[in-house]
Amino acid sequence: MWLARRLGLALLTLWLVSIVVFLATAALGDPVRAILGRDYGTNVARREQLEAQLGVGDSIISRYFDWLGGLLTGDFGTSLANQQPVWGQISSSVVNSLVLVLLSALVMIPLAFGIAMISSHFRRRRPDTVIQTILLALAGVPEFVTGILLVSLFATSVFKIFPAVTLVAPGGSPWDEPKSMVLPIATLVIAVTPYVSRIVRATLLEVLDSDYVELARLKGIPEPVVMRKHALLNAIVPGIQVVSLQLAWLAGGVVLVETLFQYPGVGRQLVDSVRNHDVAMVQALSMIIAGVYIVVNLVADVLSILLTPRARTAISS
Repeated sequence: MWLARRLGLALLTLWLVSIVVFLATAALGDPVRAILGRDYGTNVARREQLEAQLGVGDSIISRYFDWLGGLLTGDFGTSLANQQPVWGQISSSVVNSLVLVLLSALVMIPLAFGIAMISSHFRRRRPDTVIQTILLALAGVPEFVTGILLVSLFATSVFKIFPAVTLVAPGGSPWDEPKSMVLPIATLVIAVTPYVSRIVRATLLEVLDSDYVELARLKGIPEPVVMRKHALLNAIVPGIQVVSLQLAWLAGGVVLVETLFQYPGVGRQLVDSVRNHDVAMVQALSMIIAGVYIVVNLVADVLSILLTPRARTAISS
């Protein structure tokens, strides 16, 4: 029952997002005029074609349900820029962005937990102070500034180690040239690691001060074992929650990073679609980003329940 309610809430949220996305794109004004520009008054045939394609003469409610029906059947519409199906143009970008986020998560999660464990082990001592100062400084730097600094340091005359932009051969993938993915991944990792590490550290400190951890110490259990088997296990659930929030943020935060590094993902494609007034592409990409955000949070909720005995008992009863 709980899972059914949570799924229903996720679907309701996604439906409300679809309304916001559609109204936001509809509020931008006449899309035909925006697309044609100066040719709006002269190119009558093209104008009428676009008006028929976009259903400009229909009511906004009718247009919304037509669009929503297409989404439910897997039809994301037709791109206004080149008259090609939207999904055929964004499928590779979706895969590229998912790979970027996944690789960033694989680096970020163990790094953040490792930093939190080291910091909590040296709490209120010099190493802890240094680590927390660095994390606070990194947390206050926007990701595009971090990216620019990394490019300046590792892709210019200082240390020309990695390419400044992602170069992909026609029909290829970004990971065909692994070096081109290092700076985008590093930027995302640096952007989210401080938040995850600080939350996990706070949870670890709370657990380390608990009675059952003190009892484990009195039994003579070595401190590394106490940290690994008692403290860390009890910090996993809060860690999952904050990791899910940061991964969900990455689903939208990749826009700036992909644009900065010219990475061929949904973020860069979304920016290009906005510039080209390609309404169908903007709507589809926005819904995909929102869908990933909702799915990540749903998975985090399910994992939190499965890893918390008290919550499992409450749900089953």
